[in-house]
Amino acid sequence: MTQIIGYKRVSSSDQNLGRQLDGVKLDAEFEEKVSGKDAAGRPQLQRMLTHARAGDHVMVHELSRLGRSLRDLLDIVKQIVDKGASIEFVKERLTFGKKDDPYADVLLGILGSFAQFERAVSKQRQREGIDLALKEGRYKGRPRVLTAPMVAEAKRLKAEGENMSDIAAELGCSRQTLYTALRA
Repeated sequence: MTQIIGYKRVSSSDQNLGRQLDGVKLDAEFEEKVSGKDAAGRPQLQRMLTHARAGDHVMVHELSRLGRSLRDLLDIVKQIVDKGASIEFVKERLTFGKKDDPYADVLLGILGSFAQFERAVSKQRQREGIDLALKEGRYKGRPRVLTAPMVAEAKRLKAEGENMSDIAAELGCSRQTLYTALRA
């Protein structure tokens, strides 16, 4: 039985998925509120890729919602098409479903390159803005999760042989944050 599958993604939990595929009747829907940096870090995308079968039609609001790097985008589209399913990017009005369509491949490559370029330029502008704000004293950076006394406590607990996961849980931070603080 053919299904129409929707994949929706926003970059953070405070953003709204409402405008994506609004009014489209979907048989299955996969929603994500995480960065699109890479496919491996998106569990709903992985579930959607596992769910899709031959004959299914995957719908994505726009190309950049599926992938921000050209490599990821091409890999994801290839996985879907190799299963015998098709994928449609609604905003760009593009559908891909044939395994050997050189015109579709080049168009996807061009548009994917633009999405990757747009992401890189956006990150560059953000970095420039932060650097300027730092120089002018208007930006202090992200607040530290662990204070100096908390780091001292973590060092003491580690020296006593306490498990790093337990220390992180006790201090209310991730293990990576704890490791970073202890290295500093």
